[in-house]
Amino acid sequence: MAARIAVLASGGGTNLQAIIDYYAAITLQGEAAGSIELVASNRENAGALDRARGAGIPAESFDATDDGTALGNLLAKRSIDLVVLAGYLKRIPAPVIRAYHGRIINIHPGMLPDFGGPGMYGSHVHTAVLASGATSTGVTVHFVDDEYDHGPVIAQWRVRVKIDDTGESLAGRVLSAEHIVYPRIVDMVCALNGAGLTADF
Repeated sequence: MAARIAVLASGGGTNLQAIIDYYAAITLQGEAAGSIELVASNRENAGALDRARGAGIPAESFDATDDGTALGNLLAKRSIDLVVLAGYLKRIPAPVIRAYHGRIINIHPGMLPDFGGPGMYGSHVHTAVLASGATSTGVTVHFVDDEYDHGPVIAQWRVRVKIDDTGESLAGRVLSAEHIVYPRIVDMVCALNGAGLTADF
């Protein structure tokens, strides 16, 4: 049985779209280990919700200012096995972290543990990379714990920093890598969970 996935997103949902497209392709081949059963956002007007509805996936918004009750109830109602953060910019409440321990993953647009932590998201990451003089950056997929960008790393993919890069040009290449890496890691984690293998941290 395919693992039931919930994707949480705060913005336009390009990583969500990459996951939707990936599952649409591999489901035709009968190889999917997961199935997107919910897309949820802390913003009622998030573009990710429109993408979900366009793909026939249940889409809901929720109050992210409480103690996690609203999100927890939403996930429980859909019997979610794996929570996938895709541009979700709110901190996951501790009760949800505990309830889904080892079953929440995130993608970060930089190499962790470098270029992570509070305030390090989106363009802030790319600006910091360029300011540091680093010759490469990348993407990191990791399990989520109760600290920002801190949980165990699942996979990383390096992206070269070009000498003439701007924050915008670097962001574009990193995002392209995210769209390749994230859907495959999501399905891999679903397959491992289906085999009874879970994260131990």
